[in-house]
Amino acid sequence: MVNNNIALEGKTVLVTGAAGFIGSNLVLRLFKNFKDIKVIGIDSVTDYYDVSLKRERLAGIAALGRDWTFIEESIADRACVDRVFAEYKPSVVVNLAAQAGVRYSITNPDAYIESNLIGFYNILEACRHSLERNDAGSDGYQGVEHLVYASSSSVYGSNKKVPYSTDDKVDNPVSLYAATKKSNELMAHAYSKLYNIPSTGLRFFTVYGPAGRPDMAYFGFTNKLREGKTIQIFNYGNCKRDFTYVDDIVEGVVRVMQHAPEKQTGEDGLPVPPYMVYNIGNNSPENLLDFVTILQEELIAAGVLPADYDFEAHKELVPMQPGDVPVTYADTTPLERDFGFRPSTPLRQGLRAFAQWYAEYYGTKL
Repeated sequence: MVNNNIALEGKTVLVTGAAGFIGSNLVLRLFKNFKDIKVIGIDSVTDYYDVSLKRERLAGIAALGRDWTFIEESIADRACVDRVFAEYKPSVVVNLAAQAGVRYSITNPDAYIESNLIGFYNILEACRHSLERNDAGSDGYQGVEHLVYASSSSVYGSNKKVPYSTDDKVDNPVSLYAATKKSNELMAHAYSKLYNIPSTGLRFFTVYGPAGRPDMAYFGFTNKLREGKTIQIFNYGNCKRDFTYVDDIVEGVVRVMQHAPEKQTGEDGLPVPPYMVYNIGNNSPENLLDFVTILQEELIAAGVLPADYDFEAHKELVPMQPGDVPVTYADTTPLERDFGFRPSTPLRQGLRAFAQWYAEYYGTKL
């Protein structure tokens, strides 16, 4: 295992996408685990999905009464990003802001270029200049010590080798979303090489849990079933997904944040890129039909659906959709080796937590 080389106590951490599913849970965990930590959150709070859910997450953070600053802006706004870095001087940056979703990228590509490429470039530039122009002589600020950023299992595309390893070649994305995430990894590598910026990319595998994203299958299925609509199961149910519970994702992120790739000098006298990429997935892909069966059972147990719900009448098996892949399966060996951790929350346990949250949150609203 690697040794932690960054102490988060007393540090300023910037979390982009802080109103998002993973971002908000990460902020809550940071405040729970670390004393005297200051967290700056940026999020443009777009209406890609229900804004009230994002506001609810932010309210939960604010209610803690900790050293929390929220800025409702887009990281695609270069002036805003530069201003935030200049004013708050973050030591660790976790970039989770991105336009998500495979299918949405087919019809709305502009959103992906703006947030995932331009926005990420702005973050990289701000990290670069924090190191170039640090004023250690006055207040001790040394610039950004570690950039952690979200990649995605989508970068593996139609790779037929499973489980997916970070050593695999990933040059054939099947969606624009995947292409932007692979681009993030390439951009981060270049900045790590050119400017010695320690960076770690995390390829997330199908994240789910309470207060998650309504565009994800488990959430969308629940909404439709509750409303008596028919759900569509793609590839006739012959899909497997490495579903990863949000608490496992956050645990992985927090562990990674505390170890920046070491800065080294190569034989040519130039920096060896302090750069790493890890998978964070459950390492146990579930068949989509089994997933839907478990979801149905937990929704009934939570009272979201009646016990006699005619599930078969609300299920339709359909072909694979453009940009989708038949299987995602994470090889988490490097994560286990370096951080002694692998996601392990059973699917039923995670879906039960989601169903119970859904019943409480939407119980009187639908």
